[in-house]
Amino acid sequence: MTKKIVAYKALPKDIETYLRSHADVVNVDPKDQAAFIAALKTADGAIGASIKISPDMLEGAKNLKALSTISVGFDQFDVDDLTRRGIVLTHTPDVLTESTADTVFALILASARRVVELAEWVKDGHWTSSIGESCFGVDVQGKTLGIVGLGRIGGAVARRAALGFRMNVLYTNRSANEQAEKEFGAKRVELDELLAQSDFVCLQVPLTPQTRGLIGANELQKMKPSAILINASRGPTVDETALIEALKNGTIRGAGLDVFEQEPLPADSPLLAMKNVVALPHIGSATHETRHAMARNAAENLIGALDGTLTQNIVNRDALVR
Repeated sequence: MTKKIVAYKALPKDIETYLRSHADVVNVDPKDQAAFIAALKTADGAIGASIKISPDMLEGAKNLKALSTISVGFDQFDVDDLTRRGIVLTHTPDVLTESTADTVFALILASARRVVELAEWVKDGHWTSSIGESCFGVDVQGKTLGIVGLGRIGGAVARRAALGFRMNVLYTNRSANEQAEKEFGAKRVELDELLAQSDFVCLQVPLTPQTRGLIGANELQKMKPSAILINASRGPTVDETALIEALKNGTIRGAGLDVFEQEPLPADSPLLAMKNVVALPHIGSATHETRHAMARNAAENLIGALDGTLTQNIVNRDALVR
């Protein structure tokens, strides 16, 4: 019997062709939630991104065996519930590592050298004489970078920092990253020491109950007044209200943000009026090459999960024994 796959995100033509060679594919706009839920009830698998799939949406989806998210993060899913239902969840942790690390470093450089602010200043016609201290930024090379979460992406950021910019790398992680310590001179420390010593604090943690609000008013107070916070992980890892206050009162120098508590960022967010904030629209992996590779990876994950041959990129391996 032919399998049925629900695609709830537009896919490149060659990726959809690949999926259609293995199953019937139904394209659904997830904004039409009733149609989306109805399609899931008769599906064997589903593929997409950026949409929260709650347990109640899966009631009656008796055939559903696998969900494939086109992302590394999986906070849009109740993983425990999926495991109880025997539904395998797959993700794409490897193919976006380098492009996301590029985005992180772009935020570091743009925030330190005030690239966005000064580019707009030039375009607005304010560059009428040689610049003075009012246009100065701060160095990146030789400074201390603190990385909270030294996994794949954090490691790629550490490589850029240590080898490209001769930065001193501190990190916190659940376990030691021996490769980063050996190759990049990274030093594992407690969070308080990382916050106190770092010129740039970079968050690279997944969103979990333990990391939600990880950086709040207390943590921001522990940072140097000259420090810059970089977040390209998940918005809710930072208490945004506390960050806004810290940026307003000079607790820290600035922030480079690719993620926010609410996305898209509301037009009335105070962050948008701050010159010491670089705000990007969650572009971490957003290159033509990487997004295509992610879609291909997610499609192959889904077919492998449905065929019972997938051995990697599985979030909830316990679902396999259900």
